[in-house]
Amino acid sequence: MEEKKNLLTYAGLKSLEEELHDLKVVKRKEVAGKIKEAREQGDLSENAEYDAAKDEQRDIEARIEQIEKILKNAEVIVEDEVDLDKISVGCAVKVYDAEFEEELDFKIVGSSEANSLQGKISNESPVGKALIGAKVGDEVVVETQAGDMKYKVLEIQRSI
Repeated sequence: MEEKKNLLTYAGLKSLEEELHDLKVVKRKEVAGKIKEAREQGDLSENAEYDAAKDEQRDIEARIEQIEKILKNAEVIVEDEVDLDKISVGCAVKVYDAEFEEELDFKIVGSSEANSLQGKISNESPVGKALIGAKVGDEVVVETQAGDMKYKVLEIQRSI
């Protein structure tokens, strides 16, 4: 079975590449030093520092594996080539939330880049799915557990 493509913006790709480099070059050395230091303290059976360092090493290796898997199946969205007639991955969108009477800004990104605190929503999220393909002036309805949310698309721009 072919793995699904991970849609990434160029900024998202660069960010993952930098994190991977940092994990491999800096974090691995740091944790190896912590393990060496803890080993020198003697008995490993009751050595909390050793256990913590080994846990950290396991977490680093798992994250490296996760990033490598994302990058292996990455499909980079060239934001300069994004069609601004309708919403797609790589767009920045301004919508009007009818219920709360406020304007919201979203950047539509692939699932591996999503970060709601930064306004980056996944194309696979309920809001992202509802917005994909919509045009300026369209109203979209997002079904949530708390009920339907209605958004009117006000603007579509290239994300910066």
